[in-house]
Amino acid sequence: MRPKKTRWVKCEPGEKCFQPQCKPLSKLKGVVLTIDEFEAIRLSDLEGLDQEKIAKKMRVHRSTISRILECARKKIADALVNVKAIKIEGGCCKIIEKGE
Repeated sequence: MRPKKTRWVKCEPGEKCFQPQCKPLSKLKGVVLTIDEFEAIRLSDLEGLDQEKIAKKMRVHRSTISRILECARKKIADALVNVKAIKIEGGCCKIIEKGE
């Protein structure tokens, strides 16, 4: 397996965990959304950028963005449909500093 190329992200999420309030914590399962998945979702679904522009911002190939978005959306759908917490952490990322 090839090593993952570093994905560049603008910012880390303000919150690291989102959990439903309708289930007790002891019975709550969760999914882990990586920081690069979070950033790809932010750029695509919130900012409305196409995959080519996201790829340039994150400094990876467009096909990589396609895979990241597919995986992230599946995790988010699983969390919403199956009442799971979403924890945001990890991934092969570097934070973009101002001026980069």
